[in-house]
Amino acid sequence: MADYDVLTLGETMLRFTPPGVQRIDQAPHFELEVGGTESNTSVGLARLGLNVAWLSRLPANPLGRRIARTLAGQGVDTAHVVWSATDRLGLYFVEFGDGPRPTQVTYDRADSAMSRMQPEELPAALFEPGRARHLHLTGITVAISESAAATARRAVALAKAAGMSFSFDVNYRAKLWSPAQAKAGCYEFASAADIFFTPIRDAESIYGVSADPETALAQLQAEYPQATIILTLGAEGAIGAESGKAAIHQSVFPAGTVGRIGGGDAFTAGVLYGYLTDTNAESRLATALRWGAAAAAFKYTIPGDMPLFEKEEVEGLLHSGNQPPQVRR
Repeated sequence: MADYDVLTLGETMLRFTPPGVQRIDQAPHFELEVGGTESNTSVGLARLGLNVAWLSRLPANPLGRRIARTLAGQGVDTAHVVWSATDRLGLYFVEFGDGPRPTQVTYDRADSAMSRMQPEELPAALFEPGRARHLHLTGITVAISESAAATARRAVALAKAAGMSFSFDVNYRAKLWSPAQAKAGCYEFASAADIFFTPIRDAESIYGVSADPETALAQLQAEYPQATIILTLGAEGAIGAESGKAAIHQSVFPAGTVGRIGGGDAFTAGVLYGYLTDTNAESRLATALRWGAAAAAFKYTIPGDMPLFEKEEVEGLLHSGNQPPQVRR
């Protein structure tokens, strides 16, 4: 049995949020959270019962240690983090909007410790055959710096050589790069992926696909025929197809609006959990999409970035038949 079900690699930051819907320039104080797309997915997987290691580079100061201790407290193995004596931690600020004022994200992450990670800093022993089953990466890691992208490429090469499966989520951030840069930067990762995730809105802007989900899915299947393609559709749910097979639709579960940031990461965690635990190849994608939808819906009820659900809660929603929840006494 492998030591780890999933390895992830990426940057995690401290998130500062004004209380309620206050603006940054009026806030007397900020609420502090830990957030990063790969670590959010790692936490979701760990809370669903899988063994997960999160790889990254952090500053050896109280801020970096807070990140590592927070993730370790959620069951994620952070023992392989690279510690830097000189670099800084990335920060970001979320100003929640209301009505016509949209939610705004402001990054302060330039020259962060993770953006300076080098390929040779990867823990090569974790990528030996039999140590882990699956590697998950996102386009954010590729976008933050050339050295982070090179580190991600090395991780994929090591994982493939070790016989691991690999998933890639485009996770486009317009404040990090343009659609054309994202398409070029993500190409080799998407071409290597066994599972390829993207929201349809990003697929439209980056890949020029149709707004019709089934057409967009077919276009991406033609582009990346080796991969299971999974498109998230917002309120319309998700659609996915394995290589050479027909599309499967998954509707959303009833969801709250308390914590929508991190919902996509929770969806990814649910999908990967379903994929890695369903041994029936015929039902695996449908199972994975249903776990993803349930995990995302539950995350929407939880403030902050991390999907702090219990497996039993997500499983209960998955089997609820979309019935409204009852008070538990």
